[in-house]
Amino acid sequence: MPLPRLGTRSRRLRTAPAVFLVVAVALALAALCTGGSRPEKTAARRVVVEVSKSHCGRGWTRPEPGVQTFDLHNTSDGAAEVYLEDPATHAVYGEVEGVGPGTTRQLTVRVGKGAYAFLCVPDDADAVTGPTVHVTGGRRGPGAVPVTEHDLIPPALAYQKWVGGGLAAAVRLSAELKDAIDRGDLAAARAAWLPAHLQYERLGAAYDAFGDADGKINGTDAGLPRGVHDKDFTGFHRIEYGLWHGEPASGLRAPAAALVTALTGLRDSWAQSRMDPAQLGLRAHEILENTVQFELTGRTDYGSGSNLATARANLDGTREVLSRLRPLLTTRYADLPQLNRELTRAGQMLDGFRHGGHWTALGELTRAQRERTDSVLDGLVERLASVATLCDPRRTV
Repeated sequence: MPLPRLGTRSRRLRTAPAVFLVVAVALALAALCTGGSRPEKTAARRVVVEVSKSHCGRGWTRPEPGVQTFDLHNTSDGAAEVYLEDPATHAVYGEVEGVGPGTTRQLTVRVGKGAYAFLCVPDDADAVTGPTVHVTGGRRGPGAVPVTEHDLIPPALAYQKWVGGGLAAAVRLSAELKDAIDRGDLAAARAAWLPAHLQYERLGAAYDAFGDADGKINGTDAGLPRGVHDKDFTGFHRIEYGLWHGEPASGLRAPAAALVTALTGLRDSWAQSRMDPAQLGLRAHEILENTVQFELTGRTDYGSGSNLATARANLDGTREVLSRLRPLLTTRYADLPQLNRELTRAGQMLDGFRHGGHWTALGELTRAQRERTDSVLDGLVERLASVATLCDPRRTV
């Protein structure tokens, strides 16, 4: 379980605002208060801790083991982030972002045997470490050594290279889809549509990862004045609608050609683009969050009934991100083995909805199947929120 955390950084989202950090905080605080088989003493006294360049961490003079609430009061004239860390290992046990000047924010952590110090990180200034405080008994809450952007550069480069190869495959498969439509063979086109679409979905196009290109390649009719008949409805879902609603090949040739053009352009530009390493941990969470928001609700079904197939492809994409982050997570995320087991369980569950080349449609699920599917993927989204939190780079100097 990751460290307790308050506050979020601004994200550019394609859909609803991200709430995963709130979830991570709730889970972490629940672990603080209920973890273990034996209740521990809870510190009843509230402690006011100063946040400033000159007196960072001043005020915590009577440390006691147990759940402790700190009132972090910023006496400086600028905003700051505050971490509670082990001064020797720099493992972080709690953090609060964006403590404004003259304001007070609360941080609740379980403190136990060991050394602690507050680290104040003002905006546009060097970090300041406060005095070391020693707790003589009890059990510590969860903590993790911060990840830096430098740590994330190698996995981000590896992931970006993998995405580039995946885009090349998506171009090839979409060209096969276009060729079938150009021949007027709509049965072959329907057979070619799903492999092409799933290949693209595996690449993790969540929350503007591919910028405006994603709207042309995989957009929906949401917000378009004429809905599915709007000229700006393009890409895989435009072709899906036509293939499963009796549209003739003549009406699909232009959308198919535009899809290949958009994918080719994305493939060619991807080689020159530079993915922000700080977004990699967030990507692992967002892919399946999008799955829950769009695939499990059926909002992206335009006739093929392939939402569960897409969910399986998204799960593959999530695994690809995690495989690059694994060296960083192994020493920071104690629940990584459980996450791996849940990913395997989710894959087996989704594979159970595939029968040869046919996938069960959402509407064909029994109530029990639907509830189990929602529960398993919702649980994964919550666990992956912890990965996003742990892999969010922190400024410590």
